[in-house]
Amino acid sequence: MPPAERSLICILHSGDYERVRFTLAAAAAAAAADRDVTLFFTMDACVALQRDSGWHGLQSADGSALDADTALRERGVAGFEELLGACRELGVRLIVCEMGLRARGLSPEQLVSRSGIEVGGLFSLLSGDGAGAQLMFT
Repeated sequence: MPPAERSLICILHSGDYERVRFTLAAAAAAAAADRDVTLFFTMDACVALQRDSGWHGLQSADGSALDADTALRERGVAGFEELLGACRELGVRLIVCEMGLRARGLSPEQLVSRSGIEVGGLFSLLSGDGAGAQLMFT
């Protein structure tokens, strides 16, 4: 595991498609550069991990999240599903906030394939080996 100072913790709070997508891209890039990365989804960002393409419900400046994603993919830019898959393949730790789920009326059973997604809270996020990690809030 890389030293803590090379670790990156991304807290995704916003339900904005562009913010969530860019954070996935940053996480995948950091993991590809051999950094230890944790994504912590809370509040409106929890929608991004709902099964049945729940991320389509994210807000987008360009209209719908699906339309924005389609436009990016047509230009040869990685889409949401590809970036989330890359994060999972690269070993990015995914935590969805139990408080955020409850606040948005969601349950862990409504998440995409639960394999590799932890349900936890701020204690789970901050009590690990993250001392000295860089923190990104979106």
